[in-house]
This record gives sequence, C-alpha cells and structure tokens, in this order.
Amino acid sequence: MKQHLRHMNALRAFEAAGRLGRMTLAADELHVTPGAISRQVRQLEDALGVVLFEGPKNRPVLTVAGKYLQPTLSAAFMQIEQAVDAMLERQHTTLDVSCLSTFTMRWLIPRLYDFHASQPDIGVRLKATDQSAATPVSRSDVAISVVQDEDEEATPADVFLFDELLGPVLAPGLADRLRLGEPADLENREILQTRTRRNAWSMWSASVGSAVRVLPGTEFEHYYFTLEAAIGGLGICIAPWHLVMDDVRAGRLTAPLGFHASGYRYVARRNGTRDEAARLFCDWLQAQAMAMPQPGPLGARAVRPASAPRSRPPSRARRAR
Repeated sequence: MKQHLRHMNALRAFEAAGRLGRMTLAADELHVTPGAISRQVRQLEDALGVVLFEGPKNRPVLTVAGKYLQPTLSAAFMQIEQAVDAMLERQHTTLDVSCLSTFTMRWLIPRLYDFHASQPDIGVRLKATDQSAATPVSRSDVAISVVQDEDEEATPADVFLFDELLGPVLAPGLADRLRLGEPADLENREILQTRTRRNAWSMWSASVGSAVRVLPGTEFEHYYFTLEAAIGGLGICIAPWHLVMDDVRAGRLTAPLGFHASGYRYVARRNGTRDEAARLFCDWLQAQAMAMPQPGPLGARAVRPASAPRSRPPSRARRAR
C-alpha cells in the first residue's frame, strides 16, 4: 500500500479524469496539461498492473477496475479537503457574538482589543440586539444575556459574568446644584428615562427600600442616548455601574447615592458550533468582568464579588439595557 501511495499525483489525476469523463476537463481542474494527465494515468496503470481506461483517447471510459477505484478515491480526496478546511477554520475562526446594544458600545468594544491581542487567530463579529435572553443562541456562537430569577439549574454553556448594580448618575455641575445626599432628595424631580428600561427607577427604589416618587422626564430610545444626555447635564438617570464606571471614574458623571444590586445578572451563553474558540472568548469575558473596578464606599454594601457567583444562575430574560 505504501508503494502505491507514492503515486499520489497519479491517483489524483486518475480520480479527476474518471469523475469528469475527459482528460481536458481534469487538466483544467488540476491546472496542468492534458498530456500530463494522460502520462500520470499511464504511470498509475503500470504501477498497479491494471487498465483503468478504455476507448478513444478523446473520450475514454472507465474499465471495471477503474469504476471500482474512482468513487473510493473521490470520497477520500473529498474527506482530505474537508479535514484541511476544518483545520484552517479552527486556525482562523470568526465568532458571532450577540449582546445588548449599549453593552456592546460602552463595555465590550472598549475591551475587545485585549482579546484580539491574546487570540489573534480568533475574529469577533458583533451583533447588537435589543432582544431578550430567550432569543435562541443558535444564531450566535456566544450570546451575552441579561437574566433574572433562580428557578433553573445552570447548564455547562452558561458563564456568569457579573451582577448588575444600579444607581442615579448625573453631571457634576448639575450635582453641585441639586446637592443629592439621600434618596428622598430625588422626590418630585424630573428624571431621564429609557424606553427599553422604564422599570429602572422602580427597581432602584426597591433596592434602597424607599418609594421615591419622581416625575417622568425626557425619554430616549436607547440607554446610550440617555447616558449621553446625563453627561451633557440634561438630567438624572438610573444607570448600571458597568455602563458608567469609566465616566464616573473620569469625572464625567457622579453617583452621589451609590449603586445597589438590581436582581439582574449578566451571563455568556455558548453555542456548540465552535466550542474551543467560544470557550476561550467566554473565559476572557469572565476575566474582564472579574477585573472590573467596584463602586466607591456608598455602593460597596451592595456589591457581590464577581469571583463568587451564585450557585444557580437564573434563566428568564429581561429586555435590553
């Protein structure tokens, strides 16, 4: 058998000619001359001691031996090509990652350079969505979702990232004028709202144990616009810590009342199409989440360390942030 495998080029020439039915077509496919195909086939016939083609040279037909060998070779060469393609895909994988739009812009993209630096052979194609975590993850290799409740067991594909912390944020100049010191200072003040997160204020009020009544103010389509309005001094909004921590630390926003757990948590869910690349990406996400700075003293009592997730991650989705 090893002796016959030395004639790999001749086997390839015969397979192409037998499959296509003409030496010229085989020559075009293999980028050689028809004469080269004919010579390779004759060398293979001499080596095997059998006749593989019969009939006129311009339209040869397979012999019984040729009909036996050709389909097996075709299947073998196809399997080799598929193996090479699969190997190349593993070496240069592109992951489809879906996540909430504001999370994508304000948390994921600013950190993504680090993943590219550590895994240069894995590309990331982002798909921003405002759909709930109940959307089937089969459309993505990794889906970063927001979930609530603890009524189902975790699956091996679920990776805990962090618990969401909520707090009122506003521009420093506006904070100097309003002098917010406790939740009651928000009473009857106009607030900025987000259409996809109208429950943010009620959730924060519940988390601090105070039924703060506020006046509905300007409403924006996405959290990203709401946060930009807050940075511009247009009002107060309730925001998750992970979306505003860079602005708070840079002094663009201030959070005079701290941050408190909302009951939502972020998880990354893997689909099984690119297991190794998806695992590496989720491990990186978890490391980035654990490295996040925590809020200052006012919010510290509400923080649960990311390194100690609850034993039973939730499953039911909530709408986009």
